[in-house]
Amino acid sequence: MAVLSGVIRVMEKAARKAGGRLRRDFGEVEHLQVSHKGPADFVSKADRIAERTIYDELLAARPDWGFVMEEAGVIEGDENKPRWIVDPLDGTSNFLHGIPHFAISIAVQEPKLGGGGWGDVTAAVVYNPVTDETFWAEKSRGAWLHDGRLRVSARRSLSEALIATGIPFQGHGNFGEWTKIFGAIGPQVAGIRRYGAASLDLAWLAAGRFDGFWESDLNDWDTAAGCLIVREAGGFVSDFRGRSEPIHATQVLAANDTLHSKLHKLLVNALKA
Repeated sequence: MAVLSGVIRVMEKAARKAGGRLRRDFGEVEHLQVSHKGPADFVSKADRIAERTIYDELLAARPDWGFVMEEAGVIEGDENKPRWIVDPLDGTSNFLHGIPHFAISIAVQEPKLGGGGWGDVTAAVVYNPVTDETFWAEKSRGAWLHDGRLRVSARRSLSEALIATGIPFQGHGNFGEWTKIFGAIGPQVAGIRRYGAASLDLAWLAAGRFDGFWESDLNDWDTAAGCLIVREAGGFVSDFRGRSEPIHATQVLAANDTLHSKLHKLLVNALKA
């Protein structure tokens, strides 16, 4: 059985507190006050309240840590201390349309030794308020769903693989690039799914529900937690060129070792065409 560290307990407590309010608001989604943030990109009153709840909880627990938050942006802390990377509601469009697939994502990123920016992500929580599932990971301690160990799927054949993706939409993403990749991967795999919450896609990949995932034009708060959870579950995460960084947002390709190699080859050849 996994023993939760202090930082994971803090993260889960914050996520559950915000998640309780999101569940209540989700039950009355038609009454939510919604304002436009950009083309086809909405922010709800529930989103802002969730972010404030998480911020208050994390700040009380670690008052000298900084933040990177979807709505509030960057809030500087002690440059020698870690920072929180927070998405209070990943899957906002799902939430606003009454689709029960959204999550809270929280990650911890460490400063680089000697300064000069930010380094590894060392702790992660992805919490689904609807299903009450807490996916979490710590660097070198593995990935977990509650107290059960997670491992990426062992499938080796693309013909048996179920792949998740994110589809470009109004004002976001490159339709031409995505179409080329889909055209290369789609005929080779058992199926492709688009659920609309990257953090959960990555958590589900870590749990073996998906066998692979690709998406581009995301943000750090969309993927910081999910990338660590996949890696700690034995998966590989890179950009489309095969490079590995602590966080992948601009381009993400994730799978087990064998499928990652096969998917990467298809993707690279598709983008050369």
